[in-house]
Amino acid sequence: MARLVLSSAASIPARLALAAATGSPVPLWSAVVRGAMLDEVRRLAHDSRTARARRGVYKRALASLRGSLGREPSRAELARAMEVSDSELLAIEASGVKLTPIEDAYDETSLAFASDDPDPFEALCAIEDRERLIAAMGKLPDRLKLVLQLFFVEELNLTEIAAVLEVSVPRVHQLRAKALKDLRGLLEGD
Repeated sequence: MARLVLSSAASIPARLALAAATGSPVPLWSAVVRGAMLDEVRRLAHDSRTARARRGVYKRALASLRGSLGREPSRAELARAMEVSDSELLAIEASGVKLTPIEDAYDETSLAFASDDPDPFEALCAIEDRERLIAAMGKLPDRLKLVLQLFFVEELNLTEIAAVLEVSVPRVHQLRAKALKDLRGLLEGD
């Protein structure tokens, strides 16, 4: 029987069709496919089977000690439970670290690469919006500007604004509504 090499997972249907055409039994062929898939996984793995097995022992020992001690075990306790030296334990822990070039790992949608910095476009839009708002507020009468400043900047409630302006609360409500309506009209007019 000729030895076939699988180049990718996409070729599996074609290989199965070939197996059917040549009369090769599918159960035998599926074992070949499974073996090729495992070979590919091993090829992509950055470490040996032994290293993976030792990390498995490490994880099981860690879980067992956490359960029996009810706390996080010390390195000495973990090394004793695994019957290894501290340097061997360090090597086992370090074997799980995989270094990948940033070009291979970078993805703009990944949260690992997310920045808390504002988006430059959004920052520019915010600056432009602020400038438009300041220009529009400059066109409002002083009394309406004062109402908006007391409400939005000083964060006074309507009762406190009424006391400052020496008017009734309903009048402050009317002034605030008029100021917002006029401001909206000025902003939409630009």
